[in-house]
Amino acid sequence: MRKFTLFILDAGLLYLSLLAMLVIRYGFNISEAYAIHLAPFLIIFGFWLLVFYIAGLYDVRTFRNNIYFYSTFLQAVGIATLVSIGFFYVIPLFGITPKTNLAIFAAAFTLLDIAGRSLFNGIVETRLKKPTLIIGSNELARETADLLCKNPQLGYELVAVIDPAQSDHFEREIRDKRINTVVVSPESYQIPHLIDVFYKTLGMQIAFYNLATFYERVFGRVPVAGITQVWFLENMTRANSRFFESFKRLGDIIFGLVFGAVSLPICGIVALLVRFTSEGPIFYTQTRIGRLGKPFKIVKFRTMVKDAEAQTGAVWASASDARVTPLGRFLRRTRLDELPQFWLVVKGDMSLVGPRAERPEFHSILKKEVPFYEERYLIKPGLSGWAQINYSYGSSIHDAAQKLQYDLYYIKNRSIILDIGIILTTIRIALAQAGN
Repeated sequence: MRKFTLFILDAGLLYLSLLAMLVIRYGFNISEAYAIHLAPFLIIFGFWLLVFYIAGLYDVRTFRNNIYFYSTFLQAVGIATLVSIGFFYVIPLFGITPKTNLAIFAAAFTLLDIAGRSLFNGIVETRLKKPTLIIGSNELARETADLLCKNPQLGYELVAVIDPAQSDHFEREIRDKRINTVVVSPESYQIPHLIDVFYKTLGMQIAFYNLATFYERVFGRVPVAGITQVWFLENMTRANSRFFESFKRLGDIIFGLVFGAVSLPICGIVALLVRFTSEGPIFYTQTRIGRLGKPFKIVKFRTMVKDAEAQTGAVWASASDARVTPLGRFLRRTRLDELPQFWLVVKGDMSLVGPRAERPEFHSILKKEVPFYEERYLIKPGLSGWAQINYSYGSSIHDAAQKLQYDLYYIKNRSIILDIGIILTTIRIALAQAGN
């Protein structure tokens, strides 16, 4: 809801900035200028909102008035302004080239949106916080409490964490602290007097959440400790799953062909750079685990030194892997090494969006050590995914378990809108890392 509110706020301020620009430029008699500028600037508004989305300005990390928010916002405004300049000067379809007007528009929007977002963020952090009570003594309850304390921009003010076995004063706690949200762990439902209190408070307009459901909704990942095998049966047999999978496959073929064709000139340049900057082949192939455990071969541009694992065997990849060549480091940051995989998407071995395809050597370990790890292969692996954009390189069993939570969230909530968001975020991450 807050993301949608921010989106509407930005759209409204873009329009208000247009009006402010016209008044500053032409005075209050702006009817003629308004008619000329409205159509092209409506298109510009779409570009700006898209840039803001890609930049992550609708992400919860920007719901705080800190340096990250201001830095991200100003970078996005700069890029959006350049896009607007390109629109008017490279594609002069509307008969206007508003140099001064664009500058005034960008300045007006920058001032208005910083003020609007700062006010919005301040309200979210201070006045719209939901006093929250967690009833539970397990590890997931403690982790949830810790994450809420570290992320005030989420809008929840943790009042207390209560042990279900010591909850005699639970009802008084709710009334005295004006609790708005109660998060309940499964063991709490085994205590009769707690159930009675829950029913007594139904008229107090309190939102009750199961602990696992709350964790998923707020943090965008599914806690493995809160699910069973039934969870997969429920979430893999949705009524619209067949339609979604057919539509997703069609999208993979179309966009795989488009992206693959567009990337061919870039692939040629990358191939030459790989060939002449380090010894070894241009491409490397590797076996990965695909949907339902079926192995397939991936093809990437080589980013490591020749025979990198000849002496060590399979080793976890990491962001600072010493085996990676200087060019390979850049290719990995920008994901240019994965361009050949567009053709695997067309072939059907992979999808544009899905869990990361794991190596068999690590898969055999992880399926024994991480509960439900094999279930991530119920859908096709992807070039990018919810786990890839929310968690950095995984180099341990613990990392794999953390990333699995994001994979499970995607399995449950997969949709066209979520896929588009993941693709746009991937583009933003690749562009940002290319500049580092």
